[in-house]
Amino acid sequence: MSSQNVIDRPVATVADRDARDSAGRRAVRLIGRYGTPGVFVLLLIVFGILEGGMFFSVSNFVNVLVQSVIPIVIALGLTIILLVGEFDLSIGYNASLAGVLTASLYSGPLIQKVLVLLLVIAVGALIGFLNGIIVTKLGVNALVATLGVGSLVVGANYLVTRGSPLTLKSDGTELTNVFLSGIGPVPWVIIIAAAVAVVMWLVLNRTTLGLEIKAVGGNRVASELSGIRAHRVIIMSFMIGGAFAAIGGILLTANVGSGQVVGGDGYLLSSFAACFLGSAVLRDGEFHTVGTVVGVLTITIGFNGLAIYGVGASAQFFFQGALLIAAVGMSTAARRIIMGRRIGH
Repeated sequence: MSSQNVIDRPVATVADRDARDSAGRRAVRLIGRYGTPGVFVLLLIVFGILEGGMFFSVSNFVNVLVQSVIPIVIALGLTIILLVGEFDLSIGYNASLAGVLTASLYSGPLIQKVLVLLLVIAVGALIGFLNGIIVTKLGVNALVATLGVGSLVVGANYLVTRGSPLTLKSDGTELTNVFLSGIGPVPWVIIIAAAVAVVMWLVLNRTTLGLEIKAVGGNRVASELSGIRAHRVIIMSFMIGGAFAAIGGILLTANVGSGQVVGGDGYLLSSFAACFLGSAVLRDGEFHTVGTVVGVLTITIGFNGLAIYGVGASAQFFFQGALLIAAVGMSTAARRIIMGRRIGH
């Protein structure tokens, strides 16, 4: 054996390993960018084959959009909090409180009803403000802080309801019209959700606050050195997230006609799943408005298809949990690749 072959073999081995690693990174990045759209299309194909015309009917399409409205609104608020680099485990409880407050107070003349809705949204923002203050000023981890605040909100829910559902008052039942009427076959609530999504996109992509949110979430130290008041931005993000959770709670009461202590609690997991699924939509693990909407629609289509197919609730939660784990995995892998690339440069 020549000395040249001995020298070339390790070099070739290293080159092969680098090529395999590069191919692996490209594959992970591809999944990180197109994983959720791929799942979305796959679900459409599978349920279309299994259920045929019923799944692709106009009425079912509208039903999917209506079912997506509340989680879209709540998840969009959570998107801002995740973008700034924090978490909020109180959004579901916040939505529940908003729902019971709406059912309890929504009554009287039109101006009074409008003020009630604004008050409920303000309460949601106040809960977000409390979260932000505890996280930024007291230095408490966001998971612990928002879980603690969420427990306080649950206590407030029981204080208002005494543990029993509160139905809308007789002169407040027109609130349900946002789900029952609209333009042609499109209920008002779908138009409201679309408007909320557009406003959120504009805030994140066309305002100074949106740029600051992304800067703080990307590198808090660097953003502060550039003159951004990171604590203020984080508090604002929690407040916006809280306000959106409250809007979701209002819509929940409008949908079912009553406010319940745990009415909005279930939206916590689905919102996180939607946001992380959304980070695998045309971005390398980055949370964004369009991605969150696609994430919600993916989950809702899955739930809808399983329900039409006659699968029980347990399978639906297995589906949601599996999606959440897969989404977090895709998002984390994509972020690692981006960070590795930045370090390499």
